[in-house]
Amino acid sequence: MADEPNTGLLLYIPYRWLENRVFAAMTEAGYDITTAQMKLMQRVGPEGTRLTDLAEQAQVTKQTGGFLVDQLEKGGWVERVPDPTDKRARLVCLSDKAKEAIPVAEAAVAQAEAEWQAHLGKQGMAQLRHALTRLREITDPYA
Repeated sequence: MADEPNTGLLLYIPYRWLENRVFAAMTEAGYDITTAQMKLMQRVGPEGTRLTDLAEQAQVTKQTGGFLVDQLEKGGWVERVPDPTDKRARLVCLSDKAKEAIPVAEAAVAQAEAEWQAHLGKQGMAQLRHALTRLREITDPYA
């Protein structure tokens, strides 16, 4: 039916709501970060990630990725360190500031998911997570 939103939009609306909740919590805790910076930073792996990989995963150009990493570095969110596997390459790693902010974001996500579960019920939430996990098998090239 034309009046009903497509599945992609139905997936996006709660994601955007969750993202807004995380940004509000981060701002309230005194952390200043943009949406674009956060989207790139959340892809930094525990041992660091090369800029080219970050840009690819965030679906931005290498130049845009470099600009965002420069901003994140100036803001104290990330550090660039030598890649131990390739002397010519550098890894982008989370700084102590970023690691301190992670629990703030995680708490906001947990609160949002608790609200979803209260609305959907425990079984409904489990079904939603199961369906989304299954979709990840065919939609997430980085899983």
